[in-house]
Amino acid sequence: MAKVLLGIDNGCTMSKAALFTLEGKELAVAARKTKTLSPHPGHLERNCEELWQATAAAIREVLAKSRVAPGDIAAAACAGHGNGLYLVDKEGRPVRDAILSTDSRARDIVDRWLAEGVDRRVRPKTMQSLWAAQPNALLAWLKKHEPETIRRAGWVLMCKDYVRFRLTGRVAAELTDFSGTSLMDVAAGKFDPAVLEAFGIGDLAHLLPPLVRSADVCGEVTPGAARDTGLRAGTPVAGGMFDIDACGLATGLVDERQICMIAGTWSCNQYIATRPVVDDVFMTSCYSIPGYYLMLEGSATSASNLEWFVTEFFGAEREQAAREGRSVYDVTNDLVAATRPDAAPIVFLPFLYGSHASADAKAALLGLSGWHTRGDVLRAIYEGVAFSHRWHVERLLQFRPRPEAICLTGGAARSPVWVRIFADIFQTPIRLPDGTELGALGGAIAAGVAAGCFKDFREAVGAMVHVSRTQAPDPSPAGVYEAKYARYKRAVAALDPVWRSLS
Repeated sequence: MAKVLLGIDNGCTMSKAALFTLEGKELAVAARKTKTLSPHPGHLERNCEELWQATAAAIREVLAKSRVAPGDIAAAACAGHGNGLYLVDKEGRPVRDAILSTDSRARDIVDRWLAEGVDRRVRPKTMQSLWAAQPNALLAWLKKHEPETIRRAGWVLMCKDYVRFRLTGRVAAELTDFSGTSLMDVAAGKFDPAVLEAFGIGDLAHLLPPLVRSADVCGEVTPGAARDTGLRAGTPVAGGMFDIDACGLATGLVDERQICMIAGTWSCNQYIATRPVVDDVFMTSCYSIPGYYLMLEGSATSASNLEWFVTEFFGAEREQAAREGRSVYDVTNDLVAATRPDAAPIVFLPFLYGSHASADAKAALLGLSGWHTRGDVLRAIYEGVAFSHRWHVERLLQFRPRPEAICLTGGAARSPVWVRIFADIFQTPIRLPDGTELGALGGAIAAGVAAGCFKDFREAVGAMVHVSRTQAPDPSPAGVYEAKYARYKRAVAALDPVWRSLS
């Protein structure tokens, strides 16, 4: 068989593996879910061994489903959620459960930094906002509340760096991921002692591993990892990347013309350029393609809001759908498709896990009446998530022209009715890339470059990335959506004092 590439993608709850041909054809996909632990309110964690076992099981399954011989895999690479904190000792053993990127325990520390103007002092180097689940804040919190954990720690890793370590036995910090942590001078592409000192963690610089690039070969699958995963020992493993970079590559983001939106746990909205935006965007980081920066506007306000709603209120429908061989999301899509944009003036604020408005903001359904149906409520959720993305994209458009089309990935991209809502709210064509696991595809692209299957990322993207379809906007509901979006923004502003009273 011709050589194939393995992409691995670990989000906050799912571990996925997928095999691809050099033409980008998805041969097989497998996934495993991991538990989210919450030992205290606002503390969101996961067990690192469970993460590894879930990843290994997904790799074994994808090999079995595809019937690909392990020796035919040219290389592997991991993508993963950014930020949070995966602390290990010098031998790579976790010193505590990993902290996820939705954690809020360090909010008081971030509030103090903001009050003291630390963000203004470091922003010219870090190029990003401060928030509670970044490693800088989490390290400061652990230093104060778990000093024994810090004493036992040997290395700071991101999620995919930990998985790569389990594959290869080698510790490394990959640049795209670590450039989004507020630990680096992003323009210089290196860790900065002055930045660490500003956050009061200058004494923890020894925990930062050596930096590598996305397409660097960072080791080979060890015999132990081969036994766990079914891979061939000696298979090259590339540096991999931040999941936002992986989805960028998998949607064809190789120049400055495009905007990519990822509708998953986070509302991620991004473009790349050779000149970074230092202020006024949520985060600027180093992109996988050398010489480019990734500008991102985002918040935890996207499709995970629907997942929560379905989990809490659609249990019977989920069981019925499973008996019928359907997804519960087919049920929600049908309910939304049966409604009209102008039928119900309900506003949903998708702030279950975070907000673009303020740290105190909470989710809300406004405008409910007794005659409203579940379909009306679901439509409001679909629209509220799209409005959150629009809020972020409008901030990006301060720095670049409006795109001819927007690439959409993530959970919302799997719903035809949700894609239509996005197209109509933005009044812009929405392009959907081919394939189901784009984070894994981005990892596979890096693996292909690392293995020498392609000379660079542009050649790899040209060969492996394809558009499955484009959803054109319908101009007829544009006025309705403009009015709804204005109502959404008024609701966000009006509720600010209420949220402060609830905190």
